[in-house]
Amino acid sequence: MTSTMTGPERARTLRDMTAVEAPACEEARTLTDRAVSSLWASGLMQWANPSAAGGDEPSFTEMIDTWIELAWQDGSLGWIGIANLPSAAACAAYLPDEGFAEVFTEHGNDVTVGGQFFPNGAGERVEGGYRLTGAWNFGSGTGHAHYVAAGFLPMENGEMVVDADGMPPLLVAVVPRDEVVFTDGWHVQGLKGTGSYDYNVTDVFVPETRTFELFSRDPHRGDSAVFRMGLMPVTAAGHASWALGVAKSMLDDVQDLAVTKVRMGDDGSIANRTTFQRDLAHHTAMWKAARLLVVDTFADVEAAVASGQELTPTRRADMRVAATYATDASREIVQWAHLAAGTSAIRQGSRLERAFRDLYTGTQHVFIGEKTYTDAARIYLGLIDDQFGL
Repeated sequence: MTSTMTGPERARTLRDMTAVEAPACEEARTLTDRAVSSLWASGLMQWANPSAAGGDEPSFTEMIDTWIELAWQDGSLGWIGIANLPSAAACAAYLPDEGFAEVFTEHGNDVTVGGQFFPNGAGERVEGGYRLTGAWNFGSGTGHAHYVAAGFLPMENGEMVVDADGMPPLLVAVVPRDEVVFTDGWHVQGLKGTGSYDYNVTDVFVPETRTFELFSRDPHRGDSAVFRMGLMPVTAAGHASWALGVAKSMLDDVQDLAVTKVRMGDDGSIANRTTFQRDLAHHTAMWKAARLLVVDTFADVEAAVASGQELTPTRRADMRVAATYATDASREIVQWAHLAAGTSAIRQGSRLERAFRDLYTGTQHVFIGEKTYTDAARIYLGLIDDQFGL
């Protein structure tokens, strides 16, 4: 990548395109060709990758603000940003050399990866790799992905493989699109434009060189501390940023609306209501506080890891709690903005209406569910030493 533009600057170049294409993406239930090609033209599709795969290796702060901008433009575009970009970056960082050459180098690093990393598949060990069978739901960004990620458990002679600690290793297979069966199923309330299709494979051979450990923190390439923190923190930062971006879009839109909107029976616009003024200030402060929590938490942990300190269970818990809190705060902000906008927020196709549906769809994700709080609290209280899923 030769451009000196930052991630947020690249993202802002997409505003005009997104304003036009977002409704068409919803109708197509996946990003349109123009939206995909615009993402590539912006440089963002490779931007999060290790430098060996054409990326900039951005810091957490730059990733967070880039994802906020994309989600501010449109929830589906923002979701693609937190799905395709980290998926490709993880594959580029953690695949063995032979697999990296096959997936990235042989395609000039012009590679999009989507899919589901949760281990809903089983891979029978065979010479040179695995015979993979499984079915995955909600494969984010698979509508336009060149390769599809599929989490799986390794098997040997029909029995689950376990490590010395008695736990099964969780692996990710990187499968070419033409070897995957898509069953779609993406008929949903919000995030309609993400092409998050259901898919499956049956007895598909995946060479070991196209697999990596889900919780790996030992990158084969990439100098940034982010790659030494593993995929879970990046995923957490993505969810937080996405929710903050959608919430900010509704805050901004309802503030603009308030100047001209007059409710039936009122003497002036809702901007003149003291209750609206109080609530706008309150929820704006809530948004700023949530963003600051996310940026500070992730930047502090990144700096600690960069200096050689350990990524402790407490630090991992802090990041997940920050992401879940930011999501909760965003949900509250969006609920208020939707009510404050009145009937303007229920017009099908408006930014307010689409953002409301998107937010309440995206926040159903288990990754930022309440279990995050309880898992983290058990670590803070010393009731457990670690929770591997954090």
